[in-house]
Amino acid sequence: MTPMSSSPSSSNRAEADLEKRARRRAGAKMGWFIHAFVYVVVNVGLVALAASRGHNWAVYPLMGWGLGLLIHGAVVWLIAPGGGLYDRLLERERRALGGEDRR
Repeated sequence: MTPMSSSPSSSNRAEADLEKRARRRAGAKMGWFIHAFVYVVVNVGLVALAASRGHNWAVYPLMGWGLGLLIHGAVVWLIAPGGGLYDRLLERERRALGGEDRR
């Protein structure tokens, strides 16, 4: 009798689990990129608005939101290291988790 860990259904489950984890990690990293992009776009607008009126209040949202972005980045990048756009992230996570390239 063959052990359960080497059966085809166990192998398929392991591959499905690997795929699910890789997609979740790649999605978390892509979420950080989107967060950073929105941070930059909105804060450039706020700085321009404040500067046009001769004020410097835009530094407060920059610092507050920047702290949130820093914490988000620490959680995403320190727990699940990697980089790139979604497809590259997904492939990298597959390799990091021991999977094969599945293009």
